[in-house]
Amino acid sequence: MSNEAVAKRYALALFEIAKEQQMLQSFDNELRTIKKVVLDNPDLISLLKSPKLSTDQKKLIIKDVFNGTSVYVLNLLMLLTDRNRQAVIADVADAFIDLSNDEQGIAEASVYSVRPLTANESAVISSEFAKKVNKVSLNIENIVDPDLLGGLKVQIGNRIFDGSLQGKLNRLKRELIG
Repeated sequence: MSNEAVAKRYALALFEIAKEQQMLQSFDNELRTIKKVVLDNPDLISLLKSPKLSTDQKKLIIKDVFNGTSVYVLNLLMLLTDRNRQAVIADVADAFIDLSNDEQGIAEASVYSVRPLTANESAVISSEFAKKVNKVSLNIENIVDPDLLGGLKVQIGNRIFDGSLQGKLNRLKRELIG
């Protein structure tokens, strides 16, 4: 079974528990943090996959690193360790976040701009573009890209809305050449 399929199964099980316990947002926040820790520290997964450490030693490391995490999420991490599936921790987090977003009507979006967006600008972008993709709101990751020259480029899933000056210049160039 592929890692993606495995991750989806674990994420779905945790998602059901989160809904049952009415802790969806809490689990979502915890898994985002866990994903960030795992991706920012690739040596952690290497350490957890090491055959030199016993399962109990690996569990102690997880308890130490993710201290303060809810019992359910910590138990999931322990189960993944028992089954030697530490490599899918970030994938499980991604799958859970996708399920959580779908449940809440939220989409992940990358917004490219020439300068950091203010909270008000992010809120306006979220409300306007959420309508275009039939969602309630957007989780916006602002990426500063001075090459845009001006305007915005918004990516939601596989859809790109390019209102940047650079994008307009590129379209004009294609029209003149073609």
